[in-house]
Amino acid sequence: MTIKLSKAGKMPCRSWSLEAIRTCPAAKKPDGSLVDACRGCYATEGNYNFPSVKGSREHNRTDWKRDAWVDDMVQALDNDRYFRWFDSGDMYDLKLANKILEVMKRTPWCNHWLPTRMHKIRKFAGIIETMQALPNVVIRLSSDSVRGELVEGLTTSTILGQDQLDNVPEGIEVCKSYENSGKCGTCRACWSKDVPVIAYVQHGSRMKKVNRESLIDIKEVA
Repeated sequence: MTIKLSKAGKMPCRSWSLEAIRTCPAAKKPDGSLVDACRGCYATEGNYNFPSVKGSREHNRTDWKRDAWVDDMVQALDNDRYFRWFDSGDMYDLKLANKILEVMKRTPWCNHWLPTRMHKIRKFAGIIETMQALPNVVIRLSSDSVRGELVEGLTTSTILGQDQLDNVPEGIEVCKSYENSGKCGTCRACWSKDVPVIAYVQHGSRMKKVNRESLIDIKEVA
C-alpha cells in the first residue's frame, strides 16, 4: 500500500480524501436523507467521478488501517506547509481520527485544516477538541445549512446563497474563491484560528437546486 494524496484545482495544497457520502455518516438525517449541504455535494459530480479519482479514495479507505500509515503520512508531508484533510469524505471512524491526530502532532511544520460534520456525533467531541488545541491545526465544524445557519464552535463554516451576499452578518468571512475562478490564490483563511466563521458561496447546478428548494421550505414555514 502507498499514500495517495490529491490536489483539488482550487487548492494551494495537497489533500487526503475518502469517498463522499459513503464515509460521511453525519451527512444523514435520522430518517436517512441527506442534509441540505450534502445534497448538493460537489464531490459527487464532475471530476470526482473519474475512475482515477474514485480509485484513490477507495484505496485510502483501506490504506489508513495499516500499522505504518502514520509513519508514511508524516514522511509524505515532509515538505508541505499547508494541508487539507478531506476535500471529500470525513473522519468516519475514531481509529482513523486518532491516527490523523498523531500525524498532526508529528508534523508541527505543517498547517492542517480539517472540515468535518463528525462534531454532531458525541463520541468524536474529545478528539476534535484535542486536535483543535494543537497550534498547527484548525478544525472547521461544518453547518448542514445552505442558507448561512451557524453551528457553535471555535472555528466553523457554513454555506451562503449568492442572493445573501449583500447582507452577510458581521463576523462571517466569505470565501472569495468564487471571485477568483474558484481558486484560493494567496488566501489561507481556512487555516487561520483568527477566522471564526467562513461562508462558502453556493456553486454547481445541484447546489442551486437545493437552494431553491430550501427557499420554498422557508416560505412554507413562514
